[in-house]
Amino acid sequence: MSTTIPTKPDSPNPEKVGSPPGGPETAGALARLRARLSVMRPASRRLTGLAVLAMVLVPVAAVLWGSDSWPGALGVDISGPLDDFSKWIVDNRDTSPVFLYFLLHISNTSVDAVDGVYQLLDFLGWTGVTAAGVLLAWRAGGAGRAGLKVAAIALGAFAGCGLLGMWDPAMLTLALMIVAVAVSALVGFLLGLAAGLSDRVDRALRPVLDTMQVLPAFAYLLPFVLIFGTGSPAALLATVIYAAPPMTRLTALGLRGADPAVLEASASLGASGWQRLRTARLPLARKELLLGLNQTIMMALSMVVIASVIGAGGLGDEVYSALSTVDVGAALAAGIPIVLIAVWLDRTTEAAGELLGAPPAADGPRAVRVPVYFGPRSLRLGSRLLYAGRIRWITVTVSTVATVLGIVAALVAGKLAGAAAWPDGWTFDISGPVNDFQDWMVDHVHAGVPVLGGTEVWASNFTSWVLNPLRDVLQGAPWWSLLLLVAGLALLAGTWRTALGAAAALAATGVLGVWSKTLDTLSQVLGAVALTLVLGVLIGILAARVSWVERMLRPVLDVLQTLPQFVYLIPVVALFGVGRAAAITAAVAYALPAVVRITTQGLKQTDPAALEAARSLGATGMQQLRQVQLPLARPALLLAVNQGVVLVLAVVIVGGLVGGGALGYDVVYGLSRGDLGVGLVAGAAIVCLGLVLDRVTQPAPARRKDG
Repeated sequence: MSTTIPTKPDSPNPEKVGSPPGGPETAGALARLRARLSVMRPASRRLTGLAVLAMVLVPVAAVLWGSDSWPGALGVDISGPLDDFSKWIVDNRDTSPVFLYFLLHISNTSVDAVDGVYQLLDFLGWTGVTAAGVLLAWRAGGAGRAGLKVAAIALGAFAGCGLLGMWDPAMLTLALMIVAVAVSALVGFLLGLAAGLSDRVDRALRPVLDTMQVLPAFAYLLPFVLIFGTGSPAALLATVIYAAPPMTRLTALGLRGADPAVLEASASLGASGWQRLRTARLPLARKELLLGLNQTIMMALSMVVIASVIGAGGLGDEVYSALSTVDVGAALAAGIPIVLIAVWLDRTTEAAGELLGAPPAADGPRAVRVPVYFGPRSLRLGSRLLYAGRIRWITVTVSTVATVLGIVAALVAGKLAGAAAWPDGWTFDISGPVNDFQDWMVDHVHAGVPVLGGTEVWASNFTSWVLNPLRDVLQGAPWWSLLLLVAGLALLAGTWRTALGAAAALAATGVLGVWSKTLDTLSQVLGAVALTLVLGVLIGILAARVSWVERMLRPVLDVLQTLPQFVYLIPVVALFGVGRAAAITAAVAYALPAVVRITTQGLKQTDPAALEAARSLGATGMQQLRQVQLPLARPALLLAVNQGVVLVLAVVIVGGLVGGGALGYDVVYGLSRGDLGVGLVAGAAIVCLGLVLDRVTQPAPARRKDG
């Protein structure tokens, strides 16, 4: 039973009776609210065509192939041919012209680039690297007091890597990062430049980028391992492909969002296309370019850490080795430097973006309006303009020179002191105390909490009461019913083409012979998404309505969104042990910040006139939320669902390292044991599942052409 917004008693003024308080603006807001709410048509009308089609096809499919799990007659075993293809590649790497004259050069160039950067970092030593990181962070923050905070973060990051005894692995990870980010940013910028200047390229790249966005990180590793084997080349190239899309999207967005008036003025002055790009489009898009670089850095760090599964080395290899032996102390000792590097890189690029995107100062050169006449006043303004410009350039030059001199001085001091590697006496082993704390947690929190039981009991109950029944329902349902369900949900979210694509993607997992494992992974994703949405929407509502909650959550969400996926596995193993519950907990923690942020932003951007109209009609706070804010924030909530699903899937797959099983385990097994037949089949199924979940949850009203 729905609760309507109560109205105030009738006004004694007969001229005002029947008109809402607030005048025409309020009436217009209410009209817009009613119009947006009336757009949602009954689901039965949209699904009529699908129901008619099902009535014809389902009986035929049931008679031919039954109504149990996926019929074996519709399956194709490709693991054998994939294994044969993998063996052929291994046998012909030294003789095939494709490998000798193309792929071998790419592999050697990748190895040389990473080794060259690592040798440079080793030559600089810990003093030179630390000084370079701190001074560059200070320069990115504005080379003044504002940059001291960013510089302190950089100093803490490098000091933490050394004090924890992870300096050498951190430098190897940083070398991989530098090369991967440089190549990813260049490739992403060129593709984004083409997409920003050409509608045809933009239309061609959009579905490719959409597909790449939903692919979990593990899915990128398998093809490169097949071609290049394990090691730095496969890890580097997989990282480049994984991290380039954000730079591409944001570059195209910045170029296409340039102010048309500025471009028109530039064209009217006779500027060529190249001049307009160089002097107008790119400067106007610099904020998006810096944001794209920031996102590329974060995604590259995440993939570099995950690529330790295929021999990338560095900090990720330390975490992977510790997790394989359930040594939480050693995993945390390697995980903390990953977090520190992530925070340092994020804050440095964010500070640089804010510095470039900040409006000019009141007395800055761009704040002075140049007069169109000549006279004493114009001469004074012109001299003031030249003076402000000179001061600005002098400040930039002095800070840059100071940065370079500081790096050189630290390098010379380090060489004179012979301090190339981090001193052994300046390290602390935290693995012992952490493992002792883990033992205490196992005794008192894992299973020793009075009445509540502890995390072990919660994990067991969640697995028994939620995950197992959900998996059994999915695996026990007729195969055609799941295809119909997916097609119906995708039809509600998009078009017939969307529904057909989603159903075909799910059917492909059955054809590949991993139907049951796919549904097992799907049950974990659904369970994790349900928890993520419940917690994320509730926290987002609270943050949108209580300002101090939002302020408290902002730094926490910032930190959580910078952590690579691998790092989330460390605390959940300590709390929940190895199993599906640990993988789901890590997935919830990874996806929760995005859901909270999107929900909060969607609710805060509700039309103020609609809220004012509801308040003027006497609506309570809960009624405003339920009948105004949530309906108007529906696009943002659908986007939160989509992002939650994509992020959860990524970590559920990585959860195969900690007992998640299903497709994640097959990918890890294939990568670690060299059984690429199993790994590639599981990777292809993950891609298909990601496409299904994206098509079902993607809020794409623009794709609806069927009404």
